[in-house]
Amino acid sequence: MTLTNYWWLLIWLFTGGLALAAYFPKHREMVCGKVEIRWGVVPAVLMAVPYIVWAGCRSDSFGDTGAYRGAFKDAPSSFSEMSAYLDTITKDKGFYGLVAALKSLFHVSDIGCFMLLAGFQLLVIVWLYRKYSSFYWFSFFLFIASTDYMSWAQNGVRQFLAVTIALLATPFMLKKKYIPAILLIILASTMHQSALLMIPLMIIAQGKPWNRRTILFLLLALVAILYVGKFTSLLDNAMKETQYANMVNDWTSWGDDGTNPLRVLIYSIPAILSFIGLKYIQEADDPVINLCTNMSIISSGIYLVSMVTSGIFIGRLPIYASLYSYILLPWEIEHIFMRKSARLVTVAAVVAYCGFFYYQMRFTWGLL
Repeated sequence: MTLTNYWWLLIWLFTGGLALAAYFPKHREMVCGKVEIRWGVVPAVLMAVPYIVWAGCRSDSFGDTGAYRGAFKDAPSSFSEMSAYLDTITKDKGFYGLVAALKSLFHVSDIGCFMLLAGFQLLVIVWLYRKYSSFYWFSFFLFIASTDYMSWAQNGVRQFLAVTIALLATPFMLKKKYIPAILLIILASTMHQSALLMIPLMIIAQGKPWNRRTILFLLLALVAILYVGKFTSLLDNAMKETQYANMVNDWTSWGDDGTNPLRVLIYSIPAILSFIGLKYIQEADDPVINLCTNMSIISSGIYLVSMVTSGIFIGRLPIYASLYSYILLPWEIEHIFMRKSARLVTVAAVVAYCGFFYYQMRFTWGLL
């Protein structure tokens, strides 16, 4: 079941998505006090099943898979060895403890471990987009075609596990129930400490779209770009007592010259559209779209900073906010443009993201 022809990532989206949309009728569901039309749970999950299998059965040739497989082999096979093993782990003990528990208590193989982790991660994505997106297929398409699926479910698994746990706090964010949201984020931080970033991001993203906090955040990002030398010095000092000490030296020695500007542009499109169509977002005053708009602005700001600093370190932080953009973009197309124009824009967006998929997979990673 190892994926060797990566075109299947898109082929299943179109063939499977069309079949599931035709066979399973949509239904009405209450979302934030309003009745919305949504995909059912069964077709939404079936849409994701092949991606779970492919992530579980992936080979060591892509990304950090070899390192994760090595970590699984190093984990104890007996639960009695768990305590001694965790004493050797210096960071993100929650993740390594989880892997060790799966191996020692449930005796899963490395493929089984990958499959279970991918299953949790992808099902959270399914839940998020089925619940809050006005166009589930399009949101899921954006997640795959943007290559976020490859970048995270088949590469940065540890951080993506933290991301998806943090995403479970979305209903609490919408209801401004900060204590349970923070508890989930703290749990996520045991998998990857960067999840703690979600606490200030959650606070910044509250309120009306393009409010003072988000504009200030964007201005600070621009200042960091203009004074990148001073920013990196401040960042280096701030990280001294954390697991990210020497981060600036690391990305410099690795020749990391920042996130590709094309990727920054692609990820900034929803935020740019939200500024152009701000009056429509303000008129709708939808709490989901308000949150997604501000998260999209935040992710764009961080991506801009990563473009002139580090794609490996800073460029991995926007994922905590950028996944909300895939809820925002379908809504923007539907509400900002006239009905006929919206269809053309949707088709154009699908073609454009397929083009980006090809560029990233062929020229950046050499997988096609």
